[in-house]
Amino acid sequence: MMRASDVLKNEHRAVERMLGVLQRAANRLDAGEAVPVEIFDGSLDFLRNFADKCHHGKEEMALFPAMAKAGVPVDRGPIVVMLAEHEEGRRYIRAMAEALEGYRRGDHAARAALAESARGYATLLAEHIKKEDSILFPMSDRVLSESVQQELVAEFDRIEAEHIGAGVHERYHAMIDELDPTA
Repeated sequence: MMRASDVLKNEHRAVERMLGVLQRAANRLDAGEAVPVEIFDGSLDFLRNFADKCHHGKEEMALFPAMAKAGVPVDRGPIVVMLAEHEEGRRYIRAMAEALEGYRRGDHAARAALAESARGYATLLAEHIKKEDSILFPMSDRVLSESVQQELVAEFDRIEAEHIGAGVHERYHAMIDELDPTA
């Protein structure tokens, strides 16, 4: 049986690959290399739509409410921490987008800001994923019945279709393969 946590963990593997792309691009900026803006454009598109709208959307609109209904507190503990980190990630994404515009114009200060915000986001999300995989998802597996798990998997499909559209998930995986040919 496919559980909600299985779907989300699979998505984490794709996000981790993109975080690697972002980290390497930030390191190249720090080393003074020219990094094509398309790498950051693609990364931001992926992070805004796949990681945030789709993945975090599934958690915020379906998983967390189901866990709350099963008795997991939402005002303290793992869920409140995850929500706060989602918001922190959105701040990093906005900072990256702003710095990218300056980088596109050749602004040297924007180059450093872009590397810093990209690295900050990658670090935040890598730690966030570890917490979800090791704490939140095992908790969800304990408190959610098999029938609720099945309902969540179906709800995830609906959220994905409504928030990013049919076939977009696959397009993002192809983009990762293009940006991260090592995997």
